[in-house]
Amino acid sequence: MGCGSGRIAAHLRGLGVDAFGIDLSPGMIETARSEYPGLRFEVGSMTELDVAEASLAGLVAWYSLIHIPDHAMGPVLAHFHRAVRPGGLVLLAFHVGDGSRLKTRGYGGQPMNVHVHRRQPAQVAAWLDDVGFTVEAQTTLSSAESPLGAIISARRRPGIARTVVAPSSSA
Repeated sequence: MGCGSGRIAAHLRGLGVDAFGIDLSPGMIETARSEYPGLRFEVGSMTELDVAEASLAGLVAWYSLIHIPDHAMGPVLAHFHRAVRPGGLVLLAFHVGDGSRLKTRGYGGQPMNVHVHRRQPAQVAAWLDDVGFTVEAQTTLSSAESPLGAIISARRRPGIARTVVAPSSSA
């Protein structure tokens, strides 16, 4: 989810997983299709996830939730719950911190204009629990300078997801 250039989907496919990618950006989907022509990539949005209910064995959102503001996290995670079959997994990676910042330069110095939202792992775990996931593992990745990110693995509990509206961030 939020597959970008397709690297994670290609890695999963290389491990034997029937993986495909969805991204909001048609440009990123074009890049992914060009880089990995044997894989399926579709334009789509995690805020309006267009996949059948309980149709996915698992879902990976690798640093793509950083583009979702706090007030939209509950509904997005509820979409994930609806899409993943009971017992299925979600794997989330995100920047650790508080608040948001406007990023104006991308990799290679390319100009961009995007907000990056940083979160505390405990908050993401609570949002997952609120919509019907059970967190099974979580780790924080860090360097000598600062925390870089967190990874959370959670399993979908049976039942219907509750739509939860997360509070607005103060930043």
